Amino acid sequence: MAVIWQDRKRILGMPISFTRYILEEDRLILDEGLLKSVENEIMLYRIQDITLIRTLGAKILGVGTIEVRSSDKTHPVLYLKNIKDAAKVKRILSENVERERDRRRVGTHEFIGDEAFEDGMDEI
Repeated sequence: MAVIWQDRKRILGMPISFTRYILEEDRLILDEGLLKSVENEIMLYRIQDITLIRTLGAKILGVGTIEVRSSDKTHPVLYLKNIKDAAKVKRILSENVERERDRRRVGTHEFIGDEAFEDGMDEI
C-alpha cells in the first residue's frame, strides 16, 4: 500500500516518541511502542467522525490532536496526538475517508453500526 501521510507523536513539537501514525489508501495505522510494539488499524470506510483538538500550547508548538471515531469494535476512538499540521492532516484524512466510502459503496449500516439491524430494523 502507498503511504499518503505519516508522522510521529510529538513531544514539545519534536517527533521523538515511539508512536507512529500512518495513513494508507484504505486504512489508518497506529504503531506504538519500543520494546513491545502494538499496531492497530482502522479501515477508512469505518470512520464516522473526525475532530481537531488544539490547545493554546499546541497552537504555539504548531501541533494538534485529531480524534477519530469509527465503527471499529476493537478501537472505536483513536487519537492522533500532537501531530504537525493537524488541520491539514484532518482535511487529507477526511478526503481519503470519503474516497474510500465511495470506492467501496458503503451502505448506511456501516455508519450507524450493525446493532440497528440486529434490532430488526431493515432500513434507516
